[in-house]
Amino acid sequence: MVALNLFVYATTGSALAMGLFMAVRLGAGFLAGTVAGRLLARHAAKPVMLWSTVAQALVMLLLVVTPGGGLRTGVLFAVSAAVGACGTVFTVALRSSVPDLVGPDRRSWANSLMVGGRSLAMVAGFASSGVVVPWLGFTAAFLVDAASFLVCAAAVGRLPAPERDTTKGARSAAEKPPGRERRRGEGVFGAVTALTAVPALGLMVLLRGVDALGSSSHNAALPVYSSALDPDDPAAFVSRFWLFWALGNVLAQQVIQRWARRTGRSVGALGFGLGTTVMSCAFVLGFAGFPMAVTIGVALVAGAADGLTEVSYTSHLQTLPETLRGHAFGLSATVENLGFGLGMIAVSAALERFSALTVVAWSHGVAVVVAGIYLLRLYAVRGADAEGAPSAYNERPDDAGVPGR
Repeated sequence: MVALNLFVYATTGSALAMGLFMAVRLGAGFLAGTVAGRLLARHAAKPVMLWSTVAQALVMLLLVVTPGGGLRTGVLFAVSAAVGACGTVFTVALRSSVPDLVGPDRRSWANSLMVGGRSLAMVAGFASSGVVVPWLGFTAAFLVDAASFLVCAAAVGRLPAPERDTTKGARSAAEKPPGRERRRGEGVFGAVTALTAVPALGLMVLLRGVDALGSSSHNAALPVYSSALDPDDPAAFVSRFWLFWALGNVLAQQVIQRWARRTGRSVGALGFGLGTTVMSCAFVLGFAGFPMAVTIGVALVAGAADGLTEVSYTSHLQTLPETLRGHAFGLSATVENLGFGLGMIAVSAALERFSALTVVAWSHGVAVVVAGIYLLRLYAVRGADAEGAPSAYNERPDDAGVPGR
């Protein structure tokens, strides 16, 4: 992340070009999200994850062997499209297969473990970027990136293949309508229907898309802000900020795992809304020009809140039936990539005229407003369902959020 963004910015000297680079990657992810559910309906999750990871390693190696100059810049944008598409497919396949791998009652624990593990890897990655990029150069960073994808592919190869209930599908096949009606019932239309049937899930997807638009601001503004702070070493502030963001994420996962084991509950939809609000406010404060010690604390808070929202969001979508889970995660990825991609274009253009703090404050301010509306809506729904089950807010991991329960 640090090397690719700084490489585009160093090559072109334009925040708009850097935004377009990220928009290409997210646009490819947007398109991949629309077909990921259908791909998983036809193929097992494990080979999909394996080959999408190998493909990302290959395109990073292609970037390394391409000569410098304009050709390498052009290949960089092609690489961004391939990484965006394959990364989305991998994420959808992994998230949708978690209940099949560990069981529905352990999905919150597994999600927290995955987010914590990813954050630990990001700690190593962001910490090393402050050394690899300025000392060894972009080529070395791209080689490290390619190697990390190969390590990921080896890990995927060790995973057990998730078992599907084919008997259940055979029993209900005669009851399903043929042709277009069947595709609508099991495809994207079915996922949309399932999300709208459970208010917490549908509202979370909507807020997630708005939050992605807000998150595009700090991703685009960090290289610009860091370059202004220290033109001789622009990677320093970026790597430190993301390093402590990741550490905060790891700490949050430890708290979530212990709380889940002690109470038997997962993070509710209310925690998702509150976490989004805290996260957006913390990212704004990260560009306020505070001393580094204060900024480190802000980054820790942002990472902790981000980890909280990630576990809550993923666990809620995993309550959907297996036939809809892949389509729902694909739809979610499409919404997130759309919000992030549109945000990157708008934010990168705004950075040409306004300060990083102004752009980040406006972008995340929109997310805070929508999160407030989301929380008010949750409060109204909880009041209406006060005599019913409170699963949409502090769910138990066995049945919360499943349509019809």
